[in-house]
Amino acid sequence: MQKVKPALLRGFDQEYLPQDQLQFNRLIDIIRRNFELYGFLPIETPSAERREVLTSKGGVEKEIYALTRLAEADDDEAATKGALRFDLTVPLARYVAMRERELAFPFRRYQIQRVWRGETPQANKGRFREFYQCDIDIIGREKLSYLAEAEIPSVIYSVFREMAIGEFRIRINNRKVLRGILQEFGVPDDKAAAVLRTLDKAEKEDAGKLRGDLEREGVAAAGKLLDLITTRRTTDETLNTLSFLKGEIGKAGLEELRNIVVAIRQFGVPDTAFAVDLGVVRGLDYYTGTIYETTLTAHPDIGSICSGGRYDDLASYFTETQLPGVGISIGLTRLFFQLREAGVVSAAGSSVDVLVALLDDASLDQALAISPRLRGAGLNVETQLEPRKLARQLQYADRAGIRFVVMRGEDEASRGVLSIKDLHRGEQQEVPEAGLIEALRAMHGQPSQAVAEQA
Repeated sequence: MQKVKPALLRGFDQEYLPQDQLQFNRLIDIIRRNFELYGFLPIETPSAERREVLTSKGGVEKEIYALTRLAEADDDEAATKGALRFDLTVPLARYVAMRERELAFPFRRYQIQRVWRGETPQANKGRFREFYQCDIDIIGREKLSYLAEAEIPSVIYSVFREMAIGEFRIRINNRKVLRGILQEFGVPDDKAAAVLRTLDKAEKEDAGKLRGDLEREGVAAAGKLLDLITTRRTTDETLNTLSFLKGEIGKAGLEELRNIVVAIRQFGVPDTAFAVDLGVVRGLDYYTGTIYETTLTAHPDIGSICSGGRYDDLASYFTETQLPGVGISIGLTRLFFQLREAGVVSAAGSSVDVLVALLDDASLDQALAISPRLRGAGLNVETQLEPRKLARQLQYADRAGIRFVVMRGEDEASRGVLSIKDLHRGEQQEVPEAGLIEALRAMHGQPSQAVAEQA
């Protein structure tokens, strides 16, 4: 039989060893727990949608993976009409439009699922063609309070504070403010998108080049505009700086920013964790109000680790009902890759707390009796099912990241005791059989609540 080379597709090559997968899963658990803490409800949508759904809001066809089968039937609707989702927002729009009469508004949903996007993969930057997104959105019917826009930063703050990944800053701007600024600088509407795209590069490209690009777009005071956008200020300084806005759209955006800043502080987010930042320029055709980007203070090179904003109408392609909303997305696959590369997170230990060793066939009944006792105390337990030399079992536990090994040989059995090996500390002690759980609690140092209650 000819062997097939075990290899992965480029862009679909992000898979982990168990210890890394555990750390990734723990980040998902943190995100899910905090989303639910703020009253968001889970949904999942199918991996594949109808092609016309995915392209309805401007999905780029060359980035969308269509479905096919190696041997498909002529009447296979999925193969002729289906494609993989490239984000979670378009499926959300379809979902809400289909279930509008069943949902309670404002609808607060979270979604943690994979998406697929045919972009050029950059493994060294954590950009893959298959990746996890973790989204929340608050969607209103016909209207949505500005307080929803202010609550989103408090959710972001809660998530990343629990992740303990270092200082971070939730950077906030407003699309109306940006439009107002361009009006004050005399930028015509037909040039606004190109100018904003240039300004969006301000943190990555040379100021001289950007100035030249702006001048070619007809911005007379290009240097002054760049200084306004790129200068770092406190939130209150930025709001005061924007007092020069005289146009209706700019003044409206400034008033929204002022109100949202007050509310964000009321939601308990400290000024050290958020700031109004005119350098946040994103969502050229999508967002209509507040926009967010979150960056790590010690690792600005990672870029945005969470972004989103306010939109006026989520599902205009699917329903006549106006559905304004606000949301954010965490690209977890890229974030995890970047955090691991930067040394901010490392591989976790095993999810198995205890290995129950098996020294000989005669000890199997005793080993199988010990394991359920430990599981009943809230511990994750693996039982060796084939006897091996003790040294090999300890080596296995160490390599698998299991901290404790419980052993009971003939000598221990004759004396009514058990031996516990702590592989982290290199220590071993004997304990009475009845005191096994209490001893593991003490050696662990920080027992689970289940263990504490059992003891």
